[in-house]
Amino acid sequence: MRVEGLLQGKAVMITGASSGIGAAAARLFAAEGADVVLMARRKDQLAAVARDIAEAGGRATVLAGDVTDPGDVERVVAGAVEAYGRLDGAFNNAGWATAGTPLHETDDSVFERVIDVNLRGVWHCMKYQIRAMLAAGSGGSIVNTASVAAVLATGATASYIAAKHAVVGLTKAAADEYGGQGIRVNSLVVGSTLTELMQQVLTDIPALEEPFVSRSMQKRMAEPAEVAQAAAWLLSGRASFVTGTALPVDGGWTAR
Repeated sequence: MRVEGLLQGKAVMITGASSGIGAAAARLFAAEGADVVLMARRKDQLAAVARDIAEAGGRATVLAGDVTDPGDVERVVAGAVEAYGRLDGAFNNAGWATAGTPLHETDDSVFERVIDVNLRGVWHCMKYQIRAMLAAGSGGSIVNTASVAAVLATGATASYIAAKHAVVGLTKAAADEYGGQGIRVNSLVVGSTLTELMQQVLTDIPALEEPFVSRSMQKRMAEPAEVAQAAAWLLSGRASFVTGTALPVDGGWTAR
């Protein structure tokens, strides 16, 4: 039996693709046979990821943009369809967080920024991605990056916890609305992950490593590629009867 890549022949859009989980997903999805569209604000870093993919024999299109700008998102989705003729899948992974302050001391501008990137960004992406999928008439699959903060008060800022809870709710609502039209929508409940940002945080505040690690049953943090593997499966036909779920990729953090 011939076994093809999980995403063979699919066109997939990835946000937050310039580093961390998004960059790992871009490389993995391409290795699994997808044509990928890379979106983030940092064009130079996107170009570096695209070069890696090309050197490995894959195809990647760089379309820089900001998920908080609906015009940017509309342009990138249109660019994906122009480049590959369709949009089969999307990994809405862009996010932003800050160590921040207690709720009553948090500036409104910080709250708005957290909501803009983590919630409105997903809203903008799904709005235009679903339109493209409906226009093509062949269904599709969307995965949104949530967090353990989507189901628990983790100690993260209140605005971040609220935004990630909302991402899970938005995912379930979209899954319900479009399931009959062949579009699956799922989210990932991601635990502490060794992204570039996390590594910088641990360099600045080494004491944070212990709580990040101890909450996992596996007593470690995830590698970005481990999260990307879960996203790849959900985007693939092998998850054909999975929709509306919030899949934990957290080393057992939320199982307790």
